[in-house]
Amino acid sequence: MNAMKNRVQLIGNVGNDPEIKTFDGGKKVANLTIATHDSFKNEKGEKVEQTEWHKVVAWGKTAEIIEKYVTKGKEVAIEGKLTHRSYDDKNGEKRYITEVVVSELLMLGK
Repeated sequence: MNAMKNRVQLIGNVGNDPEIKTFDGGKKVANLTIATHDSFKNEKGEKVEQTEWHKVVAWGKTAEIIEKYVTKGKEVAIEGKLTHRSYDDKNGEKRYITEVVVSELLMLGK
């Protein structure tokens, strides 16, 4: 039996200039959003455009590449895994985040 794999591939446009944080010791993390676009025909045969926003996080060397070369609007392809985490906000309410942790990044377009 095949093992189930948590693997995500996205091709889309970067929605914001990436936020880069550098930790003590120099390790970097990059946070950004990627917009993917789909279109389909509804019951009436009309074309519907749908945009989904994905939270993306990259560490280490990949974060360094993102810091140097990736800006808002760039088209990228990423591969990674879907992760879920939670934290308490300043009002003490639990917030849940789903994000893709990048393992590979490819820059597309110009």
